[in-house]
Amino acid sequence: MIQIVTDWVWGWALSRGTPDPVEEPDGYRIDVGLPRHRVRHVLLDLGSVSGRAAGISEPGTWLKVCAAPDQVRPALGPRWTLSAPEYLMSIELGDHPAVTPSDHYTVDVRSNGAVHDAVVRTTGGEHAAKGRAAVHRRAAVIDMVETDPAHRRRGLGSVVMSELSRVASERGAARAVLVATEAGRALYEQLGWTVESPITAAHLPAQ
Repeated sequence: MIQIVTDWVWGWALSRGTPDPVEEPDGYRIDVGLPRHRVRHVLLDLGSVSGRAAGISEPGTWLKVCAAPDQVRPALGPRWTLSAPEYLMSIELGDHPAVTPSDHYTVDVRSNGAVHDAVVRTTGGEHAAKGRAAVHRRAAVIDMVETDPAHRRRGLGSVVMSELSRVASERGAARAVLVATEAGRALYEQLGWTVESPITAAHLPAQ
């Protein structure tokens, strides 16, 4: 479990172009640097949540905790805002069947070092779906998977995941990791992904 969290933290930072994560006694810190998301603390368990929550005052600070919302909420003060439930998921990469789009779509993968972007477009060039894989050592983090509302329920999410898994495997990744929303969890489970832990996100709203 700790290794999967570590894979996710490093791959997410690589995907988003932040400085390297900093290891802390209770998890990791990522200096994201955005106005509404300045710092992210990824905590491995509940034990340090109350102390962290009480000791942080900077707006735009986020906590990501490997626990369910009903466990995390009591450890937070009233200043903190909870987000919708999320799920840390993983899959072993290997010989997964390729998923190709219908004749109305094309898919293209472009790489920039260890970061790989898959984009699905209509034959007329309209953007339909996208996603990103960031490979760090032997793991890949799948990030920013999104299908345009006008093109949903056509299997394009599966196409994106197939392409990202393929390129990650070709670049040496043996496992892929992601954090899914409640809606995304169903798609990924159909594709063979396993839930490793619930994830609860909480933040101090920026002024």
